[in-house]
Amino acid sequence: MDMEARAHSEHPEALRLWLRLLTCTQIVEKQVRGMLRERFDTTLPRFDLMAQLERAPNGLKMNELSRRMMVTGGNVTGITDQLVTEGLVERIDVEGDRRAYRVRLTPKGRKSFNDMARQHEDWIVEAFSALSEKDMATLHKLLGKVKDHASTPPGAEA
Repeated sequence: MDMEARAHSEHPEALRLWLRLLTCTQIVEKQVRGMLRERFDTTLPRFDLMAQLERAPNGLKMNELSRRMMVTGGNVTGITDQLVTEGLVERIDVEGDRRAYRVRLTPKGRKSFNDMARQHEDWIVEAFSALSEKDMATLHKLLGKVKDHASTPPGAEA
């Protein structure tokens, strides 16, 4: 049973919409996870870590990575260790701080990530292919309104 199935007609439309958004997110994420595993023998957290590093060519400190990924340092360390072993990322000492290091993609890691990212983009495009360009633009705009409103602290509305 998906999240949306929990809603009934007597529930507010906003709650039913929220559950539909969650359900869609879960379905697409499950498909992406399966395709990453099937096509690249990797996981979504590994892909996400590599995506963060791809955006930071000089690398990131471990605490920056965990903050950007919104996971614990232990999770980042475990994934990083695997990727170092596979030659996809490397650790670089931070000048002036012997306890810290930066992590960055190796050339092999950059190529591997770019291959995955191209496929990932195709999978997301396919997931939204039931919508027209106009539908997608409208949905994007409407969700932007929700995002803006939800990002405003209570009582701060002007």
